[in-house]
Amino acid sequence: MPIVPRDFRVLRLEGISRDFGQLHALREVSLTVKRGEFVALLGPSGCGKSTALNCIAGLLQLSDGAIWLDDQRLDEVGPEDRGFGMVFQNYALFPHMTVRRNIGFGLATQRRPKAEIAQRVDEALTLVRLETQGDKLPGQLSGGQQQRVAIARAIVVEPPLVLMDEPLSNLDAKLRLEMRAEVRRIHTMLGCSTIYVTHDQEEALSLADRILVMIDGQTRQIGTPEELYARPAHADVAEFIGYRNLVTSPTQAVEGGVAVLIGEAHVIGTPMATLGARAVAAIRPEDLRPAADGPIPATVEIAEYHGRDFYAVARGSDGTDLYFRSERRIVTGERVRLAAPPSRILLSPA
Repeated sequence: MPIVPRDFRVLRLEGISRDFGQLHALREVSLTVKRGEFVALLGPSGCGKSTALNCIAGLLQLSDGAIWLDDQRLDEVGPEDRGFGMVFQNYALFPHMTVRRNIGFGLATQRRPKAEIAQRVDEALTLVRLETQGDKLPGQLSGGQQQRVAIARAIVVEPPLVLMDEPLSNLDAKLRLEMRAEVRRIHTMLGCSTIYVTHDQEEALSLADRILVMIDGQTRQIGTPEELYARPAHADVAEFIGYRNLVTSPTQAVEGGVAVLIGEAHVIGTPMATLGARAVAAIRPEDLRPAADGPIPATVEIAEYHGRDFYAVARGSDGTDLYFRSERRIVTGERVRLAAPPSRILLSPA
């Protein structure tokens, strides 16, 4: 009998907050997660994303707000009765237990029949592609294999929701890419719901159906990866989603739109909200390119070859550092003129 997560319609966070003395770690965060959805909590270290996950899991009590699973209020229920699967950053495997015993631990604490435990463990091993590793100890496995064991342990109890707290951060770059694909594959095969904490914007963009960006314990923006990538609502969201160039400038109404000053050159941008006298212009490095008629003069300070193109930092005539990409070879000290499409220069209130 295949692993089938328990059914539910929606998980709701209603203005949840968590205080540690005078520190407001989490402030009135609201979110809905539907059945089958993959939602990422994204933000810098200390922004409250792991605190939110631990509140959902029941490992931390709320200071305010409520958590609902359909019509059941969960924040009044202990963590062991919520029935969620949890995957930790450090795997949290029992080193003295075999892979099979680690995976079946949750079922054993539920006092399931031995035959059922054995069958479910076999199914979970197959799902995470570790069929031949069941009798090994965790210390005999690679980091990626240990993380698969942790995922199998979380899903074998057929939870309605799987919670993952930066599960790939301890892996090297190659393993992270492989495990990212595995996490999404397992999520899709099970049809379960997943809440995934990460500080890696590329990871969130590639995995999630929707992303909640958190800054200083608060919700800054919720949207699909496409919405966040193309239209970040705030300058701090833009910075975290990969807009390396953030330039504060006076605004000027011109024919065709609103212009800002970048590297002592006026360029037209796209307002993301009502602007005042000053704005923050956000530009991704891949949208800023050398062009013969580019309006922004600059001198290349750093140039790195990245295979298909060059990644570089140039200094504008006003001292502003600008990150850009170039398909042609560039070298340190070279004078370039940079340009970006107005639709890719996003303007937010300063």
